[in-house]
Amino acid sequence: MNIQIQAQRAKEASYILANVGIDQRNAALNAIADGLEENIDKILKANAIDMEDAKNSGIPVSMQDRLMLSEERIRGVAFAVRQVTMLPDVLGEVERMWERPNGLLIGKKRVPLGLVAMIYEARPNVTVDASVLSLRTGNAIILRGGKEAINSNLELVRIMKEALKKVDLPQDAIEIISDTSRESATQLMKLNDYIDVLIPRGSAGLIKSVVSNSTVPVIETGAGNCHIYIDEFADIQMGLDILVDAKCLRPSLCNSLETLLIHESRADEFLKAMHNKLSEYKVQLRGCDKTAAIIPCDKAIEEDYFTEFNDLILAIKVVGNIDDAIAHINKYGTKHSECIITNDYTNSQKFLKMIDAAAVYVNASTWFSDGFEFGLGAEIGISTQKLHARGPMGLEALTSIKYIIYGNGQCRGKK
Repeated sequence: MNIQIQAQRAKEASYILANVGIDQRNAALNAIADGLEENIDKILKANAIDMEDAKNSGIPVSMQDRLMLSEERIRGVAFAVRQVTMLPDVLGEVERMWERPNGLLIGKKRVPLGLVAMIYEARPNVTVDASVLSLRTGNAIILRGGKEAINSNLELVRIMKEALKKVDLPQDAIEIISDTSRESATQLMKLNDYIDVLIPRGSAGLIKSVVSNSTVPVIETGAGNCHIYIDEFADIQMGLDILVDAKCLRPSLCNSLETLLIHESRADEFLKAMHNKLSEYKVQLRGCDKTAAIIPCDKAIEEDYFTEFNDLILAIKVVGNIDDAIAHINKYGTKHSECIITNDYTNSQKFLKMIDAAAVYVNASTWFSDGFEFGLGAEIGISTQKLHARGPMGLEALTSIKYIIYGNGQCRGKK
């Protein structure tokens, strides 16, 4: 189908969704969750085709993990969908009202954005998360996923459209572009007449391309070059546990650890313990000269400190103090998620205050940077910009404000 026609239909559906009550919106989400569980075999069959294509194309194993669906993961997605139905309804909420001296009563009311577009890569669960959050906030959505997950995405959208039909909502409220060429993405970026906001989600290259070329307003989600700083007052065992959690369990995720910074007074103790632990996971280490003097590792170059590896690769640097760590993170980081391991209150507060990132942690894994873990139900992405939304974007991030004004005949030009 022509992409412009798809966008036009989705835009028309958005006007209907904007005026649908919470009960019907929740019914749609529950129907989607039911549909996912009832069609597990069909989803797995479609995903198996994508996985086979990924293996034949030489896609790294860590990236294949982002693509892979299992019965457990599908049921987890369905569970997350049902969790969203339990969240408070933000639509129609009047944040506050005030009266002007002339008697005008002015209020700020929360309303849908309209038609949301997504350009994203690999992870098919994003197809469901983005659609569900959009529907719950009265928005329609048009999806353009990557070629790696096209069969999985088409099946998931088919199921969700059937769910919409069951609850008498327009199926055009969820559209997917089956053409995964660069041209289709470029066309989507130019549909200002229909699309209200465009959210890119994926590699740094994809996000940069969308931000540079889109004429549709963009909410920028960032690559995750995340850091952990082991402070001079760190609990070493805690640091090791958090390091393994943030780096080794799901290294392909944007909230996984990419660079480890260590205070020089703790470097010998921590690096030796870390080397023994990470060898179990076959993590490739790239360290500075001070690191190399303590443990075997490849020599890190500056580019390594800028890189989101999405793999079992870790860049390491020994620093002189917390100020050096903060300066390093603010220079090389992507403003996503950063962590300090410390038992010193002053240093923890300094880190929280001076790190420029969407999520800043004290003594906890960066892997928690996730809409579900933050209690948002799910997320449509993690924004690293500062306008409109920042951090994991849940329901409120997919809404805007409308001013509502009550008068009794006031005219500005008449005193």
